[in-house]
Amino acid sequence: MITAVETTEYVRNTIMEYASADNPSSFLAMSQGNSYFISPGRKGVIVYRATGRYFVQFGGPFAPEESYRELLAEFVAFAKEQEREIVAVQLQRADALTYADCGFSVSQIGASYAVDLETFTLAGTRFMQLRNKISRALRNGLTIIEADYDEWQASVEEIDRLWLPLKGEGKRQLEFLVGQCGGPAQRYRRLFIGLVDGKMAGYILYSPVYGSRPGWMHDLSRRRPDLSPGVMEAINKAAIDKFQEEGVRWLHFGFTPFTGLDEKLELPGSSPAFRWFMSFLWEHGEAVYPAATQLDYKRKWNQSIVLPEYAAFQGPASIPAFVHIFRACNAL
Repeated sequence: MITAVETTEYVRNTIMEYASADNPSSFLAMSQGNSYFISPGRKGVIVYRATGRYFVQFGGPFAPEESYRELLAEFVAFAKEQEREIVAVQLQRADALTYADCGFSVSQIGASYAVDLETFTLAGTRFMQLRNKISRALRNGLTIIEADYDEWQASVEEIDRLWLPLKGEGKRQLEFLVGQCGGPAQRYRRLFIGLVDGKMAGYILYSPVYGSRPGWMHDLSRRRPDLSPGVMEAINKAAIDKFQEEGVRWLHFGFTPFTGLDEKLELPGSSPAFRWFMSFLWEHGEAVYPAATQLDYKRKWNQSIVLPEYAAFQGPASIPAFVHIFRACNAL
């Protein structure tokens, strides 16, 4: 009998133990609103959301090697029983190879980025502009603290209300492939906030990362629209200083769609037409997702590694299936 996993502790323990293919975004599995597929007697969990006629799966199965393929096969059978098709997103390279071997059509859809904090520095002329932005924000009265979410929840929600209209008319709060504040999993995240005259100017939420590059992921970042530039950069630099003091090795900046695309990273059998579509969205897809803006911010921080990420489709890669990824994210 197939059951749903409803406790955050079960999911957390599973993703910690089986950090699927070193997925730096694995903590997003714990977001409220996700559904979970498990098989009695088989270790692991599959994270997904149902939208339209699709199950949109996040990452590969969080499972040990000996049950990875079997769990995926059972999920495929479950989807068929429900008259759904599977489209998986944010697969890492190892996931992508397995999915292709299991008959899925796999294509690169973007990349994730990370900084090695052991070697990180903002010294040198290359980072002069970034240092100046941070200094300007601090001179304008910005102070930065690590905060307890429960004490600052009302201020976080106020920032969110002010921030969303900046994204354009009709924009929605994204879900699924981005983090969230609050809920049972909040105690495992870290919140750094900037204050001006005691009032919240902006915040950055960091989520834990497991696997071979453990550390933190720069997740949600929002600020008041009426303040000078440099607020977010100053908050992130303060968090980096704290992480370095603690001996944290990696700061991840998460997944950005349509970026880091490289034909050499595609798997055999990938769709040239879908690859063209991803490149088209990089050039013209600002209304779908501000990938260029996100990438510009991430490049400021001297990224150490760039990891390709993939989508997998049952049958040929299709635009309708890809669109449902964004529907699962509440972007459409």
